[in-house]
Amino acid sequence: MSAAALQADGAAPSLIALRGVTKVYGRGQAEMRALQGIDLDILTGEFVAMMGPSGSGKSTCMNILGCLDAPTGGRYSFNGVDVGLLSRNQRALLRRNYIGFVFQGFNLLARTSALENVELPLIYRGIPLAERHAAAREALAAVGLSGWEHHTPGELSGGQQQRVAIARAIVTQPTLLLADEPTGNLDTARSHEIMELLTRFNRELGLTVVMVTHEPDMAEYAGRMIHFLDGRVVTAQEAEASH
Repeated sequence: MSAAALQADGAAPSLIALRGVTKVYGRGQAEMRALQGIDLDILTGEFVAMMGPSGSGKSTCMNILGCLDAPTGGRYSFNGVDVGLLSRNQRALLRRNYIGFVFQGFNLLARTSALENVELPLIYRGIPLAERHAAAREALAAVGLSGWEHHTPGELSGGQQQRVAIARAIVTQPTLLLADEPTGNLDTARSHEIMELLTRFNRELGLTVVMVTHEPDMAEYAGRMIHFLDGRVVTAQEAEASH
């Protein structure tokens, strides 16, 4: 059933809608078309995995969804708002207030405690100290790291560091979580632990999760897989035929 049909039936509306989205880098002989007219709907509360080979466009699409990059053409709507009509400052506010990010490399401040790392997005929002501490402790507890608040990243395992990164992403209670290869630096056991955590937040909090991954067993945690190939969204059969 299409996203439009689901909305007609009274189900969750589209949080994300891409229509004819293109992304072109360079000019002339150096031109590279990273996205070639993407149409895509992601419903509120979905868990979606984006898959595809290197250069397929999935990471470019993720950057556009996170307002880290802007499309060359087409339209991106977030919760009914045309993102292309927003100013740079308005896009930054959208990113800060509604979107959480988790990256393959954790992106934690090395000399800063887990608690302080998780507090960072709240500092940017101007949240008072006591409120920041409480929210960060709650987020760390939610990822299973109560008692680890004062450890620096160097004192934590890779799996624990990614848990801190997830706590930082959810401490602002975002509408959308974007996870770019969140298990890429982890062993198999830790990878499944992280995926179970993301799945729990999706189910219990209604958090919309969009994940880029090249690992089929990680993608299976998602409710839907979106396959990219040569800058386009393709069917699973088309993706398999390309290998």
